[in-house]
Amino acid sequence: MRIITGKAKGLKLITPKNSDVRPTSDRVKESLFSIIGSKICGAVVLDLFAGTGNLGLEAWSRGAEKITFVDESRASLKIIQGNTVKARAENDAVIINACVLKAIAELESKGKSFDFVFCDPPYDKGWPEKVIRQFLKHRIVKAGGYLVLEYSAREKLPTLPSEVTEVRTEKYGDTRVSFLNWQ
Repeated sequence: MRIITGKAKGLKLITPKNSDVRPTSDRVKESLFSIIGSKICGAVVLDLFAGTGNLGLEAWSRGAEKITFVDESRASLKIIQGNTVKARAENDAVIINACVLKAIAELESKGKSFDFVFCDPPYDKGWPEKVIRQFLKHRIVKAGGYLVLEYSAREKLPTLPSEVTEVRTEKYGDTRVSFLNWQ
């Protein structure tokens, strides 16, 4: 696993030694950042279920201004910390040890908001619906911002309210990636 392009291009990231974390493949990552394009420049990014920090660090390498990583696994947090230091992104990064749903509420209470939220939860556990519901309750995706949600191709997105538009959904093997725009 590596950073594909930008200021940290080619950097090999630290990966877990077990299969508890399922990092986004380089193929899927390259595709989703091709779709996002230059909109990532200057963005404030949230990486939920961050695992290795792969998506947040790719966004930072491509020009995102700030990244916040959230994961509740201490092993993942150690890997994210190592990868952030390795990329020399530690001055632009915040790492939070918390359950994702609680972190979303806490970030709102601190007045934080984000242009892009990358969310790559465990597959087949109902997370897409839980996360979308939590974002509707706690408005931390900026108006015009995006939730980029990666989930199992076996799962379906819930019915979206009028303030959320499914801009695009792509399928890569057993993975779907949906780009949801917040109004």
